[in-house]
Amino acid sequence: MQQGTIYQGGNTQNPQKALIMIHGRGGSAQDIMSLSRYLKVDDYLLLGPQAAAHTWYPHSFMAPVADNQPDLDQALALVQEAVAQALAKGIAKDKIYFLGFSQGACLTLEYVARNGASYGGAVAFTGGLIGDQLYTENYRGDFAGTPIFIGTSDPDFHVPVERVQASTKQLTAMGAKVTERIYPDMGHTISQEEIELANELIFS
Repeated sequence: MQQGTIYQGGNTQNPQKALIMIHGRGGSAQDIMSLSRYLKVDDYLLLGPQAAAHTWYPHSFMAPVADNQPDLDQALALVQEAVAQALAKGIAKDKIYFLGFSQGACLTLEYVARNGASYGGAVAFTGGLIGDQLYTENYRGDFAGTPIFIGTSDPDFHVPVERVQASTKQLTAMGAKVTERIYPDMGHTISQEEIELANELIFS
């Protein structure tokens, strides 16, 4: 399935920072970009990649990676294109931020882990690294203290807490400053506290 386009919003004229916002399964770029009104990102360029048929890959993120190909590679390539658009506007890599929810959070973490660098920060609302196990040979680079926030529910029907914790460990080993929050029985959603923590830890 060929992946889709990238929408732009926010400060498109003279941005110094960019936020790449990645929607979940069944969602859209417009859905996730509307979250920006609750974030301290008024002066950011907003980039919203849109998945074809509203899904980044067909199966669970815990399925064998091969089962989600070629869609996963195409999804990662579209995120890379969004990064390229930010860089083309003269935004430094350490001023590029990422945010995703659910399937989009998984894609967010997978992209940054495969392309570890000093970014502005990343937010994963309910997500973890992708695969039936962690394929650490795919993960390279040095986050150099990049702040990353991961929030999730315990339990969550789609995202096992154990994978969230394993993802935190992997990202921390690569030099990220990870803040992990596990909320009892929160449900598959984004809470007000998570929004506040994202603003405090990532966008402040």
